[in-house]
Amino acid sequence: MPSEYVGELKKLAHEIAHNAAPCEPDAMARAADLIGRNFAVQPHEVAILGLATDERFLHFIVPESLRAVGQIPLSSTNSLAARTVREKRAEIVNHFSVVPHASVFEAVPIPPELLRGDPIQKIMSMPVMHEKRVVGVIQVSRKGSTAAEAGPDFTHPQLRELKTIADALAPCILLCPRE
Repeated sequence: MPSEYVGELKKLAHEIAHNAAPCEPDAMARAADLIGRNFAVQPHEVAILGLATDERFLHFIVPESLRAVGQIPLSSTNSLAARTVREKRAEIVNHFSVVPHASVFEAVPIPPELLRGDPIQKIMSMPVMHEKRVVGVIQVSRKGSTAAEAGPDFTHPQLRELKTIADALAPCILLCPRE
């Protein structure tokens, strides 16, 4: 059963998609906040990535602090986000800390709190589809020094809820700059 946050997120997505200045950082940060509340994670544990125009890279839309860090090549064999795009398949990994992956983004301090980049312990990754094409990825993670500290495992009903959210945000992600 979708929570109150999903309904609020759908309204926000409608506003973003019909705004004269689409994809403002504050609006997408608000979307990440609502997604975080929906899954009981912090906003910095939500990543929204868009597919670049050349369709060879993913770039961060949120969190804003990761925009300048770099892009993720779709050819990356150690990137869950890249695999999500290539396979057009959602995934839950509740033991992510032991799965080989590029951890460069986890080490980036998150302003304004300047939190140390705790490792991702658990993650859901969902392709964002528009007209049968992948246009981005939404990832919701649980970070912590241990899996127990990170919180409960993600579930398949939560993954289905993330699909609803991805469908609502697809038009917004299309409107974001596609570097």
